[in-house]
Amino acid sequence: MARRHKHEEHTNHEAWAIPYGDLVTLLLAFFVVMYAISSVNEGKYRVMSDSLVAAFRGTPMTMQPVQVGEKQVGSGADIEMTIVQQASLQGQPRSMLEPVKVKVTEGGPSHYASELKQTPEAVHQLETVAQEVEQAMAGLVEQKLIAVRRHGLWVEVEIRTDILFPSGVATLSPAAGDVLRQLAETLKPFPNPIRVEGHTDNRPISTREFPSNWELSAARAASVVHLFSQTGMNPSRLAVIGLSEFRPAKSNDTQEGRNANRRVLLIILGSDSAPEGSYAEDRGKPEVAPATDAPATVAPAMDVTAKLPANLPAPMAETAAVVGQ
Repeated sequence: MARRHKHEEHTNHEAWAIPYGDLVTLLLAFFVVMYAISSVNEGKYRVMSDSLVAAFRGTPMTMQPVQVGEKQVGSGADIEMTIVQQASLQGQPRSMLEPVKVKVTEGGPSHYASELKQTPEAVHQLETVAQEVEQAMAGLVEQKLIAVRRHGLWVEVEIRTDILFPSGVATLSPAAGDVLRQLAETLKPFPNPIRVEGHTDNRPISTREFPSNWELSAARAASVVHLFSQTGMNPSRLAVIGLSEFRPAKSNDTQEGRNANRRVLLIILGSDSAPEGSYAEDRGKPEVAPATDAPATVAPAMDVTAKLPANLPAPMAETAAVVGQ
């Protein structure tokens, strides 16, 4: 009888790959989790924390005494807003939720008070100035080369540069001299300060004399001021402002719009202060020392003892009396 041959089992030499793959996968997941928890958005975490506290109406812990009839400040529990509204506070400290204190300074009225408050005499004088300019420049007003506009606190006289300057220069044309002298003689009897504004279109300029439209607009306004001064007008009444192409009256996309934007404006103010405003008197003066910080609103004292029951224990009555003071 023949002997049965024993079959040899096949050895799998790649069995190590399965646990190795599991190990690599676990390591990858581990490092992904570690990276995720290492970059925490503090702002979103704070918003989530305040939202949860506000949802469960948790009472914040504080070392300050509880004020009767007042809400506590500094926690999300006392903020009645949605989560979307709370998201606007992302990254802000809790002190941003407290009442804002304003500095109360001593002194007279605020700047520009003379421009904001016009007496009836000043308003009447501005109307007189506007009428005198319209009568003196009636021909140019009809041709729409000069426009007079009333704005309550000031009168605006617009002069198109077509009658003042050739293109790209700030030297007055011969015809412009007569027009401006007539305008200066009209304005000379009045004490109103005048701001002369120069405007250009958006076409760039780069010359040795005018590197940009800033210089061109300021130079054109200065040319008008020089002529006004030569006619005997008090120079302290005048101020020069160059606004380049950044205050257009119309769109610069068309030739008509660019012509309208090349202009000089005379802003005739209704007050008798400096043309740059009331703040001119404070130049070089020391700063005004602010007074003690005061809250924007101060609630009146509340008498809580008047509403207390007569049989209230002594310690609680004393505490309520202190709070009511």
